[in-house]
Amino acid sequence: MGLLDKVQRDPEGFHSPPVESDHQMEGLTLFEKKCILINREIDAHGMGKYQWWIWGLCGFGYLLDLLWAQAFGLVLSPIQQEFGFSNSQSGNISVAFSSGLTAGAFVWGFLVDIIGRQWAFNLTAFISSIFGLCLGIPNSYTPFLVLTAFVGFGVGGNIPIDTTICLEFIPQNRRFLLALLSIFQPVGVIMTSVIAYGFIPTYSCKPDFTTANPLSSCRNVASGTPCCSKNQNMGYRYLLFTIGGITLFVFFMRFVVFHFQESPKFLVFRGQDEKAVKVLDHIAKFNGVSNSISMESFDRLTAEHESILSASSGKELLGARLKKTWRQQGVFELERYKLLFSNAQVTRLTILVWLTYICDFWGFTVAGTYLPTILAKKGGEIDVSLRSTYRSYVYIYLPGIVAVVLGSVMYNVPAIGRKWTMVISSGLMGASIFIFSTVNTQASNIGLNVMEYFFQSMFNAVLYGWTPEVFSAPIRGTACGLASFWGRLFGIVSPLIAQHLYARSEGGDINAVLYLAGGVTLGCVIWISLLPNKLVGAQSM
Repeated sequence: MGLLDKVQRDPEGFHSPPVESDHQMEGLTLFEKKCILINREIDAHGMGKYQWWIWGLCGFGYLLDLLWAQAFGLVLSPIQQEFGFSNSQSGNISVAFSSGLTAGAFVWGFLVDIIGRQWAFNLTAFISSIFGLCLGIPNSYTPFLVLTAFVGFGVGGNIPIDTTICLEFIPQNRRFLLALLSIFQPVGVIMTSVIAYGFIPTYSCKPDFTTANPLSSCRNVASGTPCCSKNQNMGYRYLLFTIGGITLFVFFMRFVVFHFQESPKFLVFRGQDEKAVKVLDHIAKFNGVSNSISMESFDRLTAEHESILSASSGKELLGARLKKTWRQQGVFELERYKLLFSNAQVTRLTILVWLTYICDFWGFTVAGTYLPTILAKKGGEIDVSLRSTYRSYVYIYLPGIVAVVLGSVMYNVPAIGRKWTMVISSGLMGASIFIFSTVNTQASNIGLNVMEYFFQSMFNAVLYGWTPEVFSAPIRGTACGLASFWGRLFGIVSPLIAQHLYARSEGGDINAVLYLAGGVTLGCVIWISLLPNKLVGAQSM
């Protein structure tokens, strides 16, 4: 039996008190018993200074994810005007970014369970910052796309890594903070929108979706004809330089200001109990409390477990597996994926999570890429200025902060909880996109975009917080990384389809893109509805 079948559960995974009796360890592996011991210690600390630092720094990872994703949507129009590519190539920026995100989610999600949380936590921000700072340099489309992909590679590891780390350091009864991590995403979107509002309307060519003397790319006009040149179009570059600087600041905070310790559960899983104790000592000292776990605690637990085992079936321990030869260990790393299909319930969980991420990332990738441009085009049709359009982005994304808080609160509501919060929010997110396609007034355009982002933020807050709860520590990073990988992979496919639909907008119809985003988003309603009600474990191992 797997961990999900062994631990005690409640209907929504709530009311998760520390383990108080040894009978709750019956039937568990030695690793799982040590995790319970670590959980007790973390729970005893409560939300100390160390936990709040971890929560905040993991939140910065969430911030970077949407900081960059929103930026590429906002810079599409000025880049297209300067570089002169057609609408049928407009999705390539999103494809490049999503390709990097996909590779990052897969590679970092796997590496975090191999090289550890510490290195992955720092390297993702470092890679994103270096390539991000270079994004404003290219003068043509292809090198810009290459750099965009490398930024995505760094950013792609943030959410699976940050949820994994945060879950392993916060008390069991504060798991709603996993969902609240997503509050950093609308903050990131708002920051990008504010920076874009300050730079792009002022330092950009007159947009080509207005009717008053638009400037074409210098690549598409004869020499000497007024056109959109780099010197006239520095606004989006200033935006990207600024976001690259913010990303570098996040790396500085993680690597220099705060000394992040490796996860005790990861160390125990690797058979490094002594290092795990030292980490717990460091955390306790940082929090101003004492650590009650020592090597004697682990040794005593190991002796008791081996005694029980020798008296029964003599089944091999997970901890013992870790002490095999390096070759055997490598085989075990590859077998990690099999644990996602260890029994019927876990298989059902894994597949439904993948399908949910696919529909979610498909929908919001298309929406994030094209909604800003579609909103600007609709605004041009009703004589709304470019400055007013960029200012409206701030109004649209600000309520997303409230949405994340509301989603976190819904964690605790009986009979609703995680599952039905996700069902309701994904349904309303899809509906708002469909309604947006039928109207075109300034008030309705802003209002429906507010509605779309509000429920998108609520849905993702719960989804990202809930996913790592249902997988145990040895495969948590892998499971979250694979879920993000499938989502990111279809985040590559969706803009390729959307850009062909968007190319038809040259004939006047832009609603096909909205139908695509809204229809796929509604798929989340189906997959979440099929999840078993009793799924989330009372203890996160």
